[in-house]
Amino acid sequence: MIFNINSSFLDAIVLNIVSKEDTYGYKITQEVKKFLEISESTLYPVLRRLQKENFLETYDSEYCGRNRRYYKITSNGIIQLDGYRHEWKKYINQMNEFFFGQTGELQDE
Repeated sequence: MIFNINSSFLDAIVLNIVSKEDTYGYKITQEVKKFLEISESTLYPVLRRLQKENFLETYDSEYCGRNRRYYKITSNGIIQLDGYRHEWKKYINQMNEFFFGQTGELQDE
């Protein structure tokens, strides 16, 4: 992607991934990498911030004889994600209007 990614956008992506299932940091990184170029060193501060803001919580579970830290979305995180989704829809409609003179979903040309 050629556009800059800000922290709110990355927060929304991470919250969306974790809202689907509890998961661990490496797997979150792999999911984000399907859409954005990101490193684990970028992701872990995001996870810690979301946890500090009470949007995520963690728990440990044994995997292959080792503990693995899982992230789970909180009720506050769901509220935040819903807000991001609402803002995203507004943003997309505004950009579609700006670039293409239309709102809603684009038609294939």
